[in-house]
Amino acid sequence: MPRNDLSARADSNRPVTRVHRLPQNTAVSIGASFEPAFEPAADLVVFEQPLNERMRTFLRLEFLYSQALYHSELPNSWSSRAAVGSLLEALAITARGDARGDVIKELEHHIKALHEFQAKPGVDPGRLRNVMSNLLRLRSELVGLGANYLLPLRDSEFLNAIKHRSAIPGGTCEFDLPDYSFWLSRDAEMRATSFNQWLQLLRPLCDGVLEILWVTRQNTRPKQELATGGIYQIAFERANPIQLLRIGLPVDSNLYPEISGSHHGCSLRFLSWPDISQRPVQAEHDVTFVLTCCT
Repeated sequence: MPRNDLSARADSNRPVTRVHRLPQNTAVSIGASFEPAFEPAADLVVFEQPLNERMRTFLRLEFLYSQALYHSELPNSWSSRAAVGSLLEALAITARGDARGDVIKELEHHIKALHEFQAKPGVDPGRLRNVMSNLLRLRSELVGLGANYLLPLRDSEFLNAIKHRSAIPGGTCEFDLPDYSFWLSRDAEMRATSFNQWLQLLRPLCDGVLEILWVTRQNTRPKQELATGGIYQIAFERANPIQLLRIGLPVDSNLYPEISGSHHGCSLRFLSWPDISQRPVQAEHDVTFVLTCCT
């Protein structure tokens, strides 16, 4: 999960992992405005459920961006294929709506909220300034790009050929795309240079998404809850809409949550995973888990 050093985190090329310690909310406040936190288990597997379409888009972009960064650092051609595939999927997501506009709006929303938050007691002014500075920088970068910042990627004949052939099972093998195979056979450093030039066009948008998700995850403390008989119901307040639900379970619990609901409320059903050859079954015992409702 995101570290306290915002600048380093924004430029990190680490993959997103689902096994980690849930962070305590020390982003900008040490005051009593938050509910008391408990000490979570050392290792949790965290399941996230977006509760609106914008959050779904952001989580998908985070996943694809992290996957692209991970594979772009590996020298073999199979990782280069995976990195290009992640890039093209992220590009397809940006074509479905105004992703840049959505990210700018969310950045502005958080900037306004944090500006109002700085007057509250217990706030760490230095950390708050760092967060605000990063949000302002990312917003400025996105505004300065203009609406057609991804046009070079969308107009690339090379990338378009890969995208079209990717819809066919096995459609990007060497006899279908000899130019792609030639590029994959080139030196790893040359491939990395080409790929970074493509990814650089998406980077401001994706860095903005990572920052928004970090702030969203940090603004609420996790709480320990009990699902009686493996079932838990959550009712949301209309005045304080939830954007993201996070469920943490011990790595060795052999359980995962099935989440259904909307912005009004959610229902959690914890399922036991026997093995890959059997159907999961609902847990009948009480389940202790970590719940974070991110506003």
